[in-house]
Amino acid sequence: MGEIKRLVLDVLKPHNPSLLELAERLSSLSGVIGVNCSLDEVDQATESIKITIEGNNIDFGKIKKTITDCGAVIHSIDSVSSGKKIVEEVETPQDR
Repeated sequence: MGEIKRLVLDVLKPHNPSLLELAERLSSLSGVIGVNCSLDEVDQATESIKITIEGNNIDFGKIKKTITDCGAVIHSIDSVSSGKKIVEEVETPQDR
């Protein structure tokens, strides 16, 4: 089975823990070498965020557990890169 190298997740979380704390928790997991958490929307009780995780052999189960332990929920998996290297998306004429 190929190793997961990058995950892009759409997540809904409560205001606490902060983006900083969530990023620190995710980045401490084995196989994770970098995490980016970007705030998309804020309402009275929740925040919609995009989380990008890169690493070597990312364990999705551990990622999901860490996110749910923080009271958050994964709305969707927006992108996955797997294999020996990350293949960047290429723009085609249909994308314009």
